[in-house]
This record gives sequence, C-alpha cells and structure tokens, in this order.
Amino acid sequence: MTSTVPALGTQTAEGSALQAVFLDMDGTLVDTEGFWWDVEVEVFASLGHTLDDSWRHVVVGGPMTRSAGFLIEATGADIGLPELTVLLNDGFEDRIDHALPLMPGAARLLAELSEYEIPTALVSASHRRIIDRVLKTLGPQHFALSIAGDEVPRTKPHPDPYLAAAAGLGVDPVRCAVVEDTVTGVAAAEAAGCQVVAVPSVGPIMPAVRRTVVPSLEVVDLAFLRGVMTEMR
Repeated sequence: MTSTVPALGTQTAEGSALQAVFLDMDGTLVDTEGFWWDVEVEVFASLGHTLDDSWRHVVVGGPMTRSAGFLIEATGADIGLPELTVLLNDGFEDRIDHALPLMPGAARLLAELSEYEIPTALVSASHRRIIDRVLKTLGPQHFALSIAGDEVPRTKPHPDPYLAAAAGLGVDPVRCAVVEDTVTGVAAAEAAGCQVVAVPSVGPIMPAVRRTVVPSLEVVDLAFLRGVMTEMR
C-alpha cells in the first residue's frame, strides 16, 4: 500500500456518520474506460486478432491480470500476460498523455471534499504507474492516500483495496462512502462493508441495500454523501 501525498488527517464530519470517501478512478473521476478498450483493441489487432465488442463488459473495471488473461484465452493470442500487460499500460499512458478528460462533476467534488477536509482516498485497479500519472491531472493534494491494483494481494472485485484504504486512514469501512462506476468495483466496496454510490459508465448497475445509483457524478456532493450515510443508520 502506498500513499503518494501527505495525509490530510482522519477527522470526521461533525454530525455525520461519514468518516471518509473512497473514489474509483477510471470511469468515475476520469473518462478513460473507453481508453482501455481502445488500447486492447489496437494491441490485439497488432497481434492479428479482432476483439468482440461484447467482451468489453467482461473486462471493464477489473484488474489487468483478469482482463488481459481473459482476452488472451478468448483470442488464443500468442503472447504472455507479463508482455501484454506492458503493452496495454504503454498504450494507455500514451493516450492519457494526449488527453485526460475528467468526468462531469469530478473537479467540483474533489474541491469540496478538500475544502471540508474529508479524508479521501483514490482506490483503483489500475497499476501504480498509471495512478501516479493520472494524479498529476486530478491533483494529488485532494487525496490522503491512493491504492493501486498491483499493491494489494487481491484487487477488485475483492474487498482488499477498500479495506487497505480504510486501514490506511484509520477509519471504519462501514462509515465510508465509495463512488464506483462498474459492477466489479461495486462488489469490492460492498464486500468491504462500505456504503456505495454507483455512477454506471459502461454497463448497468441496479440499486440495492447499501447501494445508491445515480446518473452522473454531477449530482454527488458532500451533502449527498452525508445523506446516504445517514439513511444507512
């Protein structure tokens, strides 16, 4: 587990059950879920294989090992997982070096959480090399901690990343709100015991106990997150 910025502390919001906010990265804060698929399509095309568009929903939101492993098996491509991982990360970095669009509402939400000193962590299945590059655009000062997919024994959909974030901030995961955009990420957050706000990016996500589904990050602010936690109690 690695923290890339100084901790903001673990003070809680007075009068609220909310202790901390954990934010996914791809598809939640930055509009990059499509970038990953485009890179996968290009890399496999260079290997002589065409990806079926229906596979996009299988690989979205998951760890590199799962996504890349699935595509190797599905296509029969003659390439190993370590080599493919390098090619995919290289291709993704090239894309975000040219453009890294934020999701609508992302900058406002990050600024508000910082203003009110709400402990916030970036929790992603992407590798550390990718997270550190994206943090330059998001603003590392907004995060007390960041957790990368290659820094935990098991990444999403397992609860490990969110449990690591809670432990790193010294908070109770049950009193943390998570914002996610994929079924895989939602599963990880719920397995950790967190309250989830889902903002679907590629595939649909249905409301459930401890899960609120919204159409856009633009409707999510600190008051909304506190309200979600209050309703949970």
